[in-house]
Amino acid sequence: MTEREDRSWGQAKRFEFLEWRLFWVGRLNRRDLEQQFGISTPQASIDLRNYQEAAEGNLAYDATLKAYVRGPRFAPHFLRVSGERYLLQMRALHMGAIDLADTWFSETPSTDTMPQLSRKMKDEDLRTVVSAISDKTDLKINYRSFSGSRVRNIAPHCLAYDGHRWHIRAWCHEHKEFRDFLLTRISEPLIGQRSLADASADLVWHRSATLVICPHPDLSEEQRETIELDFGMIGGKVEIKMRLALAFYFIARNDLDKPHADPLRQQIVLQNIDDVNDAVKKAADESKTLATWTEPAN
Repeated sequence: MTEREDRSWGQAKRFEFLEWRLFWVGRLNRRDLEQQFGISTPQASIDLRNYQEAAEGNLAYDATLKAYVRGPRFAPHFLRVSGERYLLQMRALHMGAIDLADTWFSETPSTDTMPQLSRKMKDEDLRTVVSAISDKTDLKINYRSFSGSRVRNIAPHCLAYDGHRWHIRAWCHEHKEFRDFLLTRISEPLIGQRSLADASADLVWHRSATLVICPHPDLSEEQRETIELDFGMIGGKVEIKMRLALAFYFIARNDLDKPHADPLRQQIVLQNIDDVNDAVKKAADESKTLATWTEPAN
């Protein structure tokens, strides 16, 4: 990847595109460059020639296909290959989150994705929330929970995604502690005064834990090996570091708080669940002692 630093941003980006097409599609031509970057045919020819000099052996011309193809010793110089990003873009395309023109795909493999239940929030309300976080102001919101709808005064300092829903992480003036508030349950947000809450006191957000995930112990040896392969485990485990504020959602979403479930349904377990829960409680307790600012008058 060091070659990228020696070239202009525009040329490095075009070389990255060349390698993306060569890696994932196997071929490309000048017209692909012209259409993707709006450059002239002579410039596309120069790029191809310069790329061949920079990455010798990566590119070869196939007269039958009338296209440049991936060389037998191809090795990316400008592209950071990511299968995860490839699949995420495919999913985003099928969800309508991005357009084909926003990607480097000319077309996609035949694909379908499971429909996802979505939760809605007004764009203007989200803008107000983001502004409050950016400007470090209090926020007056109408918040709906299972117990009903009521006005809350909070001091948001960040957004968090739990793999299913978006939350605000905020100081709750009523309960005098940092809490999570679902974005989609917020309505009529109003910017308040400059917040006195110190986001650095939210230790549940700022501290992390390493979760140790293992195959369920009641699986057979062959089944455990399959799970190890699925999750890229080394030595029978995979370690995932995350914020304590997200650990609760991760554990719940993957049913890791139910260690005695059917191993064929719950194929992985959290080896250090007690340590993680203790760390969350300790951080929450310490956060309350750090909250030394004066609450605004109602």
